[in-house]
Amino acid sequence: MSEIDPPPAPAAPSAQGEGRRPDFPFSHPVAVRFRDLDPMGHAHHSLPLVYFEEARAAFWRMLTGEDGLEAIDYVIGGVRVAYRERVRFPMTATVALRVSRIGDRSFTFEYELRGPGGRLLVEGSTDQVLYDYDAGRSKPIPEALRAALEAAAGG
Repeated sequence: MSEIDPPPAPAAPSAQGEGRRPDFPFSHPVAVRFRDLDPMGHAHHSLPLVYFEEARAAFWRMLTGEDGLEAIDYVIGGVRVAYRERVRFPMTATVALRVSRIGDRSFTFEYELRGPGGRLLVEGSTDQVLYDYDAGRSKPIPEALRAALEAAAGG
């Protein structure tokens, strides 16, 4: 039995357009670096996960008001990535993030990586599972964190 709450039905791919969508209230700039390139001349397929991680860390600091490793009391329980266009160098892209699901012990963030002009490059999601490192198992989402996640989700 999985520690992750059942996910909702998959969403349809986002339409391309200018700028980020208003239902993604948090955004974070990320630089596409020369070292990110693979032999094909675009960012390696693993790099959007790093870009998502940078945005997730910035969002978590904002959400919790905490900084440092001890403030991260979740593990990643699942990842989905869908590539829409090549991520090229040089570029400063924007990762937009939203809270899309809140369960008893886990929650889901959705991401859009957009390039200049708002072109959708990559979209994805991660499932975070609250984790008690001392006990070695998942834990319920505390009420204060649930309230912050719900506020960030617009609910």
